[in-house]
Amino acid sequence: MSTLFDRSIQFHQTALNLQAHRQQLLASNIANADTPNYKARDVDFRTALQGALQQSRGRIELAAPRPGHIGAGGGLALEGLTGYRSEIQSAVDGNTVNMDVERAAFAENALHYEASVTFINGMLRSMNTAITGQ
Repeated sequence: MSTLFDRSIQFHQTALNLQAHRQQLLASNIANADTPNYKARDVDFRTALQGALQQSRGRIELAAPRPGHIGAGGGLALEGLTGYRSEIQSAVDGNTVNMDVERAAFAENALHYEASVTFINGMLRSMNTAITGQ
């Protein structure tokens, strides 16, 4: 039985996972700005969040770096939610990275990530206050 608090935390957990994945994609785009034929990748956050919530209800996939460790399984398939960014201006070398777009998207995504973490901290702080009565 899932409570409202559980569903809220799962929603924000899924959003954080997607935002972290998007931040990695944007960083990769920026790092490959001078790579010939590199195609910029991104995630449509709204569509990806809806798909991810339907897919797994926000489970985190843990890595098992050593053979004796227990794996988690059932994480988000984030690569399936990733697409290529449409080309704004073609480059001679076939690269589709536009640094202005990438920097703006990177900063915006970082701000959204920080806001999500702050919101979760507030929820947990409120729950702690309710439990301890202080």
